Amino acid sequence: MQQRQDLRNIAIIAHVDHGKTTLVDQLLKYSGTFRENEQVDERAMDSNDLEKERGITILAKNTAINYKDTRINILDTPGHADFGGEVERIMKMVDGVLLVVDAYEGVMPQTRFVLKKALEQKLNPVVVLNKIDRPSARPAYVIDEVLDLFIELGADDEQLEFPVVFASALQGTSGYEADEQQESMDPIFTTILEHVPAPVDNSEEPLQFQVTLLDYNEYVGRIGVGRVFRGKIRAGQQVAIVKKDGKTKTFRISKLFGFIGLKRIEIEEAKAGDIVAVAGLEDINVGETVCPTDNVEALPMLRIDEPTLQMTFLVNNSPFAGKEGKFVTSRKIEERLLTQLETDVSLRVDPTASPDAWTVSGRGELHLSILVENMRREGYELQLSKPQVIIKEIDGVKCEPYERVQADVPEEYTGAVIESMGTRKGEMLDMVNQGNGQVRLEFKIPSRGLIGYTTEFMTQTRGFGILNHSFDAYEPVTAGNVGGRRQGVLVSLENGKATTYSIMSLEDRGVIFVEPGTEVYAGMIVGEHNRENDLTVNITREKHLTNVRSANKDQTSTIKSVRKMSLEEAIEYLDDDEYCEVTPESIRLRKKLLNKSEREKAAKKK
Repeated sequence: MQQRQDLRNIAIIAHVDHGKTTLVDQLLKYSGTFRENEQVDERAMDSNDLEKERGITILAKNTAINYKDTRINILDTPGHADFGGEVERIMKMVDGVLLVVDAYEGVMPQTRFVLKKALEQKLNPVVVLNKIDRPSARPAYVIDEVLDLFIELGADDEQLEFPVVFASALQGTSGYEADEQQESMDPIFTTILEHVPAPVDNSEEPLQFQVTLLDYNEYVGRIGVGRVFRGKIRAGQQVAIVKKDGKTKTFRISKLFGFIGLKRIEIEEAKAGDIVAVAGLEDINVGETVCPTDNVEALPMLRIDEPTLQMTFLVNNSPFAGKEGKFVTSRKIEERLLTQLETDVSLRVDPTASPDAWTVSGRGELHLSILVENMRREGYELQLSKPQVIIKEIDGVKCEPYERVQADVPEEYTGAVIESMGTRKGEMLDMVNQGNGQVRLEFKIPSRGLIGYTTEFMTQTRGFGILNHSFDAYEPVTAGNVGGRRQGVLVSLENGKATTYSIMSLEDRGVIFVEPGTEVYAGMIVGEHNRENDLTVNITREKHLTNVRSANKDQTSTIKSVRKMSLEEAIEYLDDDEYCEVTPESIRLRKKLLNKSEREKAAKKK
């Protein structure tokens, strides 16, 4: 078979924060893809505001680099488990992978997850040991760790002969030895050209193009991004698409786009091996095959990871509804959720018995909270219920999702972490003392045991612990309660403004969530109780002024700092009888039943 020596398709895979996106920046820079005077941002591939702020990649993105006479298509994939569905599909589009590993941290849960997907697709990895400039880097140890992982995941002999390049993406250096770095990315490019197979050139055969990612554009509608597996594809061509259900539909390709650098450019024709974007069909979906009308032959459908977590999204009905948001009606929220389905294939939206609520299922808390954060920034108001794991029936047995957890903790806190994992039905798989006072613990735990655990973990390790987890498998449901919040909450009795005077009198009852002057309503959660029961408190009480002067002049009163929660923390904190109210300006926690006597009646019934 002929090969296209002028082309390579690779994906960059790694654990969160091991430097994938920064490495792509350097490859773009050194390949001369940009003009001398072109301004390029740091982490240029993370285009969305949330990606820039959190420093994580949420959506897989593609770019193309010209190096010497070869076009290299690079796909930057997300590292978080919640976006694993993206990683799996990308593997189908490429002929090799660049596995980036931190030269100090070594193999992490996501490294295992992404490498497993690559080896299953029979791809040959090139290992890049990044952050080699760190004083704590330990390249020899990490390479051994990577080799052990390859063996454990059942790599074949060819895959085990992986080439290693040492690099510092931040400094822009790379080399074949850890201590011989040069200020260029040539060693990485050369290794890619030598070790990643060129795509097969079968462009004379009938067309097969498979959609792997979706994009949306207001002018041309839905865009399917994918790879031409054989044949040629042209703008203006009449083609057939084989839908998920096996039916075929014909349409005309209105526009065809190629990629170069960070730009999408309109092209006339592409052939086998090219990664392109196709517009012209409004209901094109991931996994569907585009082929000639006279030769309909579909590629195998892509497997998309099932959601493991669900939440109810509701229309905001609190006393403050409609005060801060632009879009508050059920019609607007439903339209927005359906738009999200256009590009997010791991998401499911199901109607409920109420016209004002929807069950939204996703791959994890981060997946769903990023959707909520985006909606909130666009001006939507809504309420969320506590996240629940999705229970499946497999061969007549009820099964729930389990996760693999890796915790890096200072030695003195290991006992507390092991104990708290045990109460959440976690099973310890491994414990390695890494020297320098750090211990790496590995657990397998039901996903519901991890809901709300992050805050507890951070408290236990005084903020020094690092927690990583990724979905492992569905297994039979564990009996009994797993996880959940132990403390009760302080609930506001009346509507009004929180006062310094009342906050000071409540401080010994628990931790307060609201600052003086914050508007509150009856039924809103204003703090965490020291004990296990909920307590209704008056946080709006003012100090009565009398004409009696105090003998020891009024001391300046100071209050403890309040606990501010991010959106994720608030969602994790919820209990079954509570909602999280999200608006463009505020995140509030509230009871489902705002009236105190109604809550008491419901508690008695229970």
